[in-house]
Amino acid sequence: MMFKPFVYIQDLNLSYRNKAVLKDLYWEINVGENWVLWGESGSGKTALAKAIAGLTAAQGSIEIDFDPLSKLPAEVLFVDSWYQFKNLEGVANFYYQQRYTSQQAKDTLTVHAELVLFGKEKGLHFDRVEPILEALGFSTFASSQLIELSSGEHKKLQLVKALWLKPQLLVIDQPYTGLDAASRKNLNMLLYQIAEEGVQLILISNDQELPTCIHRFAEIKDGQITTAYTREDTSVSFEKHNREIPGFLKESPVYASDNIVKMVDVNISYGEKQVLKNINWEVKAGEKWLLQGHNGSGKSTLLSLVNGDHPQSYANELYLFGNRRGSGESIWDIKQHIGLISPEFHWYFDATATVWQSIASGFYDTVGLFQQLPYTKSSQVDELVEYFGLTESKNELLTSLPLGKQRLVLLARTIIKNPELLILDEPCQGLDLQQTQRFNQLVDELCSNGMTVIYVGHFESQLPTCLEKRIVLEKGEVKVVESLNIEILS
Repeated sequence: MMFKPFVYIQDLNLSYRNKAVLKDLYWEINVGENWVLWGESGSGKTALAKAIAGLTAAQGSIEIDFDPLSKLPAEVLFVDSWYQFKNLEGVANFYYQQRYTSQQAKDTLTVHAELVLFGKEKGLHFDRVEPILEALGFSTFASSQLIELSSGEHKKLQLVKALWLKPQLLVIDQPYTGLDAASRKNLNMLLYQIAEEGVQLILISNDQELPTCIHRFAEIKDGQITTAYTREDTSVSFEKHNREIPGFLKESPVYASDNIVKMVDVNISYGEKQVLKNINWEVKAGEKWLLQGHNGSGKSTLLSLVNGDHPQSYANELYLFGNRRGSGESIWDIKQHIGLISPEFHWYFDATATVWQSIASGFYDTVGLFQQLPYTKSSQVDELVEYFGLTESKNELLTSLPLGKQRLVLLARTIIKNPELLILDEPCQGLDLQQTQRFNQLVDELCSNGMTVIYVGHFESQLPTCLEKRIVLEKGEVKVVESLNIEILS
């Protein structure tokens, strides 16, 4: 009797916007094998994963031979890199600042309610989800509204569901996105445990940190798959980014004040839940800060105060760019000084904007371009389009690009006006190693010209070298403020 593979893919072809992504792709996954799949941004990793899960149409053959005797559900579960939640009326029309407006947050389900619905749909026992919640540090989020969660917390919710269900085939796109170091370690332990119970894994990841049950490696390149038994045999070779930084970004920002941020005993609460407790923090012009803390420690809320988005900033002693918050300046006055990128901002960005328009909108701090640019500013947009290697895509919709390239577009938008303060909240989520190196190289170049930076990053090995100070939050409080040596961290 011939041996039959668990997953058999033959002559698979998939195109996106008339561009061939997968070309006569062949891949066999045998029973008991757990894989990591990687490749450069846009190589087709997510498209292949969705095709295996039956979520994307493709030409060719995909056969999955589920085990009828297994106690595990005979299904493929695909965990997307982003979680697309909806409000109670089934609509996903949210805006960026809505997360911080507690009255409107009641419009979405709580984490507990979402898990109850999933458990009923899949026929799962609720007592079996508790150990997973505990291991991922997610037990305290039961009453949180979906809209209140950060990107890392949304990722945890998806992972909790997947680990609870334990399907015969589990495909996870970017499993470590937004997770702190402790959560990554515990996730790898949980993935190992379910693999021991018979779940087969395909992880789409460029990360080095993997569960020990992974023993097969695959890379997509030019629409084809190369497979190996070791990572090194499929390791992508990256060329160093040697384009010269645009001239207008070589100039030092013009500072309105030597004091960029000053917080005095700042407190933020939602009802009885205190998110920030007696925060004292000062950022001077030209300083480069690393902001860290476990998921749920208060980092996103702290940044929302700095960028003017949080309504409770008026009730606190908070100074931004030399002015006390509430002294007459508008949110747009504050944003003129700031370039911002965050996973949440990416979620809510204008889906109808082209690449060029998205970058240009950074001049006006809007989520799309609603006015004509003068020649000088148009030329600066063109320079950044060229610098980031986006020339061929400049007239395409932002949402039509692979996730990593979308992030590069928004990174370009962040720096287009050479702002006094760069807020980079996990800026390299979704980027491949080459793009991460390129962006951090750019941050280092900008910092040499005197720009102020607040950088949020969980992966110490993927940080720019210019960072010189660190603040660490724990349960809403400042745990550490110290000078930083990136070489020691790495």
